Amino acid sequence: MTEQMVEIKGLTKLYRQGDVEVSALRGVDLQIAKGEFVAIVGPSGSGKSTLFNILGGLTPPTAGTVRLAGRDLLALSEGERTNLRKKTVGFVFQKYNLLPTLTAKENIDIARYIAGVNGETDAQFQETLKFLGLSSRLNHKPRAMSGGEQQRVAIARAIVNHPALLLADEPTGNLDTENSSLVLDLLRDLNRRLHQTIVMITHNPEAAAYADRIVHMRDGRIEPQPALL
Repeated sequence: MTEQMVEIKGLTKLYRQGDVEVSALRGVDLQIAKGEFVAIVGPSGSGKSTLFNILGGLTPPTAGTVRLAGRDLLALSEGERTNLRKKTVGFVFQKYNLLPTLTAKENIDIARYIAGVNGETDAQFQETLKFLGLSSRLNHKPRAMSGGEQQRVAIARAIVNHPALLLADEPTGNLDTENSSLVLDLLRDLNRRLHQTIVMITHNPEAAAYADRIVHMRDGRIEPQPALL
């Protein structure tokens, strides 16, 4: 039986805007296997960003169940969810969120410090830095790096603690076509070389095509896909 990284059942999320309730998610069911690369696509307001935030433990659902790496998110305390975000989930955002006064290495090391990891990075991660093309750029600050390089630093920061799940929210949204292709190639190779489980939120069908599976969302629901003939 395939080991599941993400198991979601009956997930709903309601927001209140004044006297009006807005349904961001309406009974979402989803499973993502360990080592799978899944793209979640949909128009603005489809619920994909809400789903991203719930998967990352950033916001609680209104109802339903969410299991991440075998753990029930709703059964965790706030402190346990914070610890899970530090050690089990890596985040990559459209805006690189690098600290401008720190070097690339220092930006990466912050993630290790927050997770309580001491000492030098392990040999596997040193190889990953070479693979990401960052070995010679670690002492540069963000202003001396291209957008593509900054996003690669953000990816390195997200995976330095070997998270079970990598969540990427529009990771190529601020990049040109060439750098977008480089970053997407890197994500696909991380998935294949390191068996990294990746969930990528995107509105770009060309980016989604890099994934193993595409999940379409609309109006807070996952759209059923037609059966293959």
